[in-house]
Amino acid sequence: MEKITKPASGYTFLLVVLLLIASAVSSIVLGLFVVAIPVLLAFIISIFGFFIVEPNKAMVLLLFGDYKGTVKKSGFFWVNPFMTKKKISLRVRNFENKPVKVNDKIGNPVMIGTIVVWQVEDTFKASFDVNDYENFVHLQADAAVRKMAGLFSYDNFEDEDEEVTLRSGVEEVNDALEKEIRDRLNHAGIKVIEARISHLAYASEIASAMLQRQQATAIVAARQKIVEGAVGMVEMALEDLKMKDIIEFDDEKKAVMVSNLMVVLCSDKSASPVLNVGTLHQ
Repeated sequence: MEKITKPASGYTFLLVVLLLIASAVSSIVLGLFVVAIPVLLAFIISIFGFFIVEPNKAMVLLLFGDYKGTVKKSGFFWVNPFMTKKKISLRVRNFENKPVKVNDKIGNPVMIGTIVVWQVEDTFKASFDVNDYENFVHLQADAAVRKMAGLFSYDNFEDEDEEVTLRSGVEEVNDALEKEIRDRLNHAGIKVIEARISHLAYASEIASAMLQRQQATAIVAARQKIVEGAVGMVEMALEDLKMKDIIEFDDEKKAVMVSNLMVVLCSDKSASPVLNVGTLHQ
């Protein structure tokens, strides 16, 4: 577990070190080499106790393999010279995973790229619970994408609004991705600030076929709307003619008129009218 420590000020011990070097020089001048050598040795060893912590960085301290704490406060410090110091960045970082080929819920191969924004929150876990926390972030993000993709289909061709898909359910999919990555990186003391999909497409081997399927689905849906509208317009036309007593249709004439109107209204091309110069029965 992370333990925050506050080391001694480096400026205070800098004065001590300067006094040591001054004492060593004086001893050499006076010929007191027995005194000068230990003092000079103490000066050299003391120098290794100084270190600087920059803003948004931390220093993990170890003494002969024993964790002694983490310094998160920026400044100039001095600790036991025999301590091992490991610097860790606390800055917010982000990386963009290149699109990887994964299978969606129904087995279609899709290409998904992600962006993950993260930072180190627990320096103890990041230093000692995983071998390389930066590489760990990349590997676990990739694994999370593969698992998340298996929970959703790329698209819903059945037009069921309640089903969330990778393409339509942006918020739900990104939330699921972020939760999966957060759970995986928590073991390494990594805080996930944001995770979202940056690239989404069918894999190249099925992209063309799926595009045709999407187009066909869109055409069918459009035709259904056109037919619904045409039926309503024909119904209103017949009702209006009947109410205004303009013309009386028997079943056969009504069927012919409905057929003609439906052809005109549902055709994807402009109708070419044929003028009847005879009677209505010709």
